[in-house]
Amino acid sequence: MGARPSRSRRRHDGRSPADDWRIGPASLALSGLIRGLAATVDFRFHGDATMRSWEQEGRPFILAFWHRYLILMRYCYRGTRMSVLVSQSWDGELTSQTLAHLGIDTCRGSTTRGGAGALRDLLRRARSGSDLAFTPDGPKGPLRKVQPGVIIAAAMSGLPIQPVALGATKRKLLRSWDRMLVPLPGSRVDIVFGAPLAIAPRSPVADGVARLEQTLLALDARAETLSGMSGGEP
Repeated sequence: MGARPSRSRRRHDGRSPADDWRIGPASLALSGLIRGLAATVDFRFHGDATMRSWEQEGRPFILAFWHRYLILMRYCYRGTRMSVLVSQSWDGELTSQTLAHLGIDTCRGSTTRGGAGALRDLLRRARSGSDLAFTPDGPKGPLRKVQPGVIIAAAMSGLPIQPVALGATKRKLLRSWDRMLVPLPGSRVDIVFGAPLAIAPRSPVADGVARLEQTLLALDARAETLSGMSGGEP
């Protein structure tokens, strides 16, 4: 493959990330690698009874997890229809097409580009019965800091937020901004669900941000303990 185009070239030549011919083959290969990895690990689910009942009843909800857990988080979900907020960048296009191969729909936007339109699109999908998913510290961080979009979506839609974290007994932490966690083949993967959060329509957004952040950090700690990685790298 040739060199990746510069960001300035992509801004000024009028092309969108979707025009890059390399993303299609790369997303197909990446989705195959994710399926292959999922087939080699031992998934253990903790505290998922509430979400399973929602999936069976067709009751929409919002799944929230740190960006670093994106690789295998598809396998915590057993519902039939989910939309994920993904950025409009080159990396976002790769993520969008990869998730499409894994049966997950995406909505394009972020806190910095296309956010209002993406939020409207997500709310429309929620009204039509879709579950939603957010990585509230994405797409660029700061690491493990909740951005307000997920709280606003919950307040406007009335959907409960289901927080979740992931741990692995054998893993690789990438040197990306999010310290992406890659479970290694043969590891046990513990997926830990917290108590759902209800966000009142007119409640202060900052309060919801603080509640969700505290919950996700506590789930991190529990997942790390279950996987025997307590006190490891952040």
